[in-house]
Amino acid sequence: MLEDGKIFKGKNIGHGGEAIGEVVFNTSMMGYQEILTDPSYCEQIVTMTYPQIGNYGVNSEDVESGKIQIKGIIVKEYFDYYSNWRAEGSLGDYLKKYNIVGLSEIDTRQLTKHIRRKGAMKGIISTVTEDERELREKLDSYPDIKGRDLAKYVTCDKPYIYNTRKKDYKYTIVAIDFGIKRGILKCLDWSGYKVIVVPASTCVSEILKYKPDGILLSNGPGDPAAVKYAIKNISKLVGKKPIFGICLGHQLMALALGASTYKLKFGHHGGNHPVKDLRTGKVEITAQNHGFSVLKDSLKNIKKTNYKVTHINLNDNTIEALEYPDISVFTVQHHPEGKPGPHDSRHIFGKFEDLIKDFNN
Repeated sequence: MLEDGKIFKGKNIGHGGEAIGEVVFNTSMMGYQEILTDPSYCEQIVTMTYPQIGNYGVNSEDVESGKIQIKGIIVKEYFDYYSNWRAEGSLGDYLKKYNIVGLSEIDTRQLTKHIRRKGAMKGIISTVTEDERELREKLDSYPDIKGRDLAKYVTCDKPYIYNTRKKDYKYTIVAIDFGIKRGILKCLDWSGYKVIVVPASTCVSEILKYKPDGILLSNGPGDPAAVKYAIKNISKLVGKKPIFGICLGHQLMALALGASTYKLKFGHHGGNHPVKDLRTGKVEITAQNHGFSVLKDSLKNIKKTNYKVTHINLNDNTIEALEYPDISVFTVQHHPEGKPGPHDSRHIFGKFEDLIKDFNN
């Protein structure tokens, strides 16, 4: 049942029970395991628009965090039998392992079009009851994503180092974990950085004790305006070190400098979003997962530095990247690591290295 009373009936996959969250749709044709484990989906029920899900199983490598992060999953056709040389088990068993409720054999095209028209909204999947009044009461009492700090639920408990090499680091990076994906950490590692990951609420003095050459503001779930401690800390970090923000990190930086964010009607979730570089005219196909965006008209409230909108989303003209050259900061709304998705934007990690070099010179 959706918040507006729309009901879909299908078959349970994974764990039985109930799940409540914001219902969104993802347009990726593959990568369901990366989507399931992406911390940015905390408190969301994900509808896969691609009809056949589960046919290549799951494995221990294609994960973006240590567990499934979504509240529930909705698919058209679920495959319990799978075929892939890397597979270690079925999607259904994987869902059961983490007590995730799933729903199959519904018209996901109808559900997607409904969300596209009406906007993302709360929903409940239940194998417990079909009593509409009871389901309605549970939905009405469940909090909205807007106004909630969800980063605190997905951040790490204590600092740790993420690296595969032991020496010959180019630079030391502190990554502030608002729900960081392993794909981002892997890209930083492959770029030759020593990567120190710290919890979302880490204070400025603790971050600077690591003597980083650069700071990464990670992706994460929920309403950026609700992560007030992060906004405060970021405003104090500005100008001290080069900073690169991704997704939620992009939004938090804009808020820290005086701009505003707003909730998108149904968000950007998928691996096929066209993003245009306004300087070169080139278009990259990108992976995205966010429900909020930086408000263009609010950029005029940024007083501490000059800014430039460098990329826009060609689907709806929302801001995809910002540069703040006076303070050695740039941020992107999309996910340059992909995972899942195209690798058109992987070059952005090289831009971070250039920013660090320029800052040191």
